[in-house]
Amino acid sequence: MSKPTVGGHSSRCRIVIDTCADLSPEIAATLDVDILGFPYILDGVEYTDDIWSSITPHEFYEKLRQGAHASTSAVSLGRFVEFFTSCAEEGTPTVYLSFTAGLSSSYNSACQAADMVREQYPDFEIYVVDNCSPCGAAGLLALEAVRQRAAGLNARELAAWANEAKHYIHGFFTIDSLDALAAGGRIPPAAAQLSSKLDIKPEMSYDLSGSLTLVGVNRGRKKGLKSLVKSFKENYVLDPALPVGILTSDCEKDGDWLESAIRKEDGCAELTVLRASVGPTIGSHVGPGMVAIVFWGKNRTEKISLTDRIANRVRGAEATKA
Repeated sequence: MSKPTVGGHSSRCRIVIDTCADLSPEIAATLDVDILGFPYILDGVEYTDDIWSSITPHEFYEKLRQGAHASTSAVSLGRFVEFFTSCAEEGTPTVYLSFTAGLSSSYNSACQAADMVREQYPDFEIYVVDNCSPCGAAGLLALEAVRQRAAGLNARELAAWANEAKHYIHGFFTIDSLDALAAGGRIPPAAAQLSSKLDIKPEMSYDLSGSLTLVGVNRGRKKGLKSLVKSFKENYVLDPALPVGILTSDCEKDGDWLESAIRKEDGCAELTVLRASVGPTIGSHVGPGMVAIVFWGKNRTEKISLTDRIANRVRGAEATKA
């Protein structure tokens, strides 16, 4: 697997992300980070997500519309060992902001690889952080991590910062069809067929572990897009210094509508809105027609359910006993 490496890196701290952050090619090219490419399979042929260098978003999603089968696989343990070893040989303290363990086994492989490399290079400083943030939410975390590094955080501090900051990033998306999720085994095929007949457009988000959650369902595309605006209004905390991200999978007009609607909200007219296309890794599971909005907002840990709070107390009590 190739590794798209963008820019150099700070002598104080090396930041590593992966293509599941779905940064636009233009933004990725300006960042002082390393980017690991996730593998995806299209009609039986394996490719590396290279941030739209070898295929355009329209070409990829048009293939899906025409019946091409897309799937993904996790980054292998061996690939992580190879990459982390190269980092250790260079010696720069490294922080990897990994794609969420809630949707991939890659995080666990990265942790195993980091342990293996530490055994061989005991003085090497490496931190693997579960970003708990699928798609463009991880991109926002990476962008701010770069800024925090420039402001003086070292590797250990940056890892601690990321583990806290990730709880303040929200993401909501709607998809045009559930067919891709059904094909990937994420939902029963019957549910996809029923939603298609009823023109149901689900709104989805993710929980604190990074796993997908259902926010609600809407009849028709326009109501689905309006529900994204509603979720934004309920969870956004205005900070003009922080960008908002809008991502689409080959449905730019819907992204334009969403951006226009967001800018009409109080104080949001001059917000920096970053636009990007959902990459092949995530796109293989959501298909064409996805629209997502990601932004910094309220602390998501304060919104967890009563039963989750109970579970957290139990975990805390068991940890105290240990």
